[in-house]
Amino acid sequence: MKNQELSNDLFSKDWFFRIFKGALVGIGGILPGLSGGVLAVIFGLYDEILSFLGNLTKNFWKNVRYFIPVGIGFVLGILLFSFVVKEAFGAYEGLFTCLFIGFVIGTFPSLYRQAGEEGRSTADLAIMGVSAVLLFLLMVVGGSALTAVEPNFFVWLMSGALIGLGVIVPGMSPSNFLIYFGLYEKMSAGIAALDFSVIIPLALGGLFCVLALAKVANWLFAHFYSKMYHFILGTVIGSSLAIFPTVVFPTFTAEGLAASGLSFFSNLLLSVLMLVAGVLFSLWFAKIEAKYSK
Repeated sequence: MKNQELSNDLFSKDWFFRIFKGALVGIGGILPGLSGGVLAVIFGLYDEILSFLGNLTKNFWKNVRYFIPVGIGFVLGILLFSFVVKEAFGAYEGLFTCLFIGFVIGTFPSLYRQAGEEGRSTADLAIMGVSAVLLFLLMVVGGSALTAVEPNFFVWLMSGALIGLGVIVPGMSPSNFLIYFGLYEKMSAGIAALDFSVIIPLALGGLFCVLALAKVANWLFAHFYSKMYHFILGTVIGSSLAIFPTVVFPTFTAEGLAASGLSFFSNLLLSVLMLVAGVLFSLWFAKIEAKYSK
């Protein structure tokens, strides 16, 4: 019976959608300015992840079957995007970032509806506004505090814990902090080269952080659903806005334009087109997901 259920699930449209969603969550986990947790919320995976990790023995095999394609996609997303970072992101960082920000903007209406499913109070809106402002300021001010850190096993372990924290705390962008510490490009290069002295401590740190904090996050959502989701919504807004002065705007400087080989006007035009394309894609994907997902 279990084999039959697994066989039926293996080739379902929803199974492949979960691979795709897992891949984007993995990309969000290492993409500067974004958060794997935010994309997990957007794709409706966040509650399921917290429920599973907070109660591992409950419906264990059912949850394992559900998350197998998500895990496959997550690993593929990180591996593939590490190659992208190495090859394209250096010269066209602003354009790729605009595409992803457009994707997040397009999913904002559904996230706002989800945050208000159990009601919406003035306090909830205040939490959303304050969290947006604080995260924006933290990311923008922190962006000027680059510090070079020499990588070693412990440093990669802590970096993995940061990535895990980005899954548990939507809106937090671990990659921004890794950039601040001068570790981001080294991490991407290590993953792309399948350097296990980088990959193993990253995986261990991320796994430990997620398992340690999942039950706490699960309890908070069970008791403060509306406030927690409005906090998440605020972090989505704040982190998205902070990307423009920290990642996108520097690409319009003389140095940034020289690196991309684009003029100011062509860079502006392409950035807007990528932003719009991201919004349109996310709206289209939301319709497809609603049609085929369970």
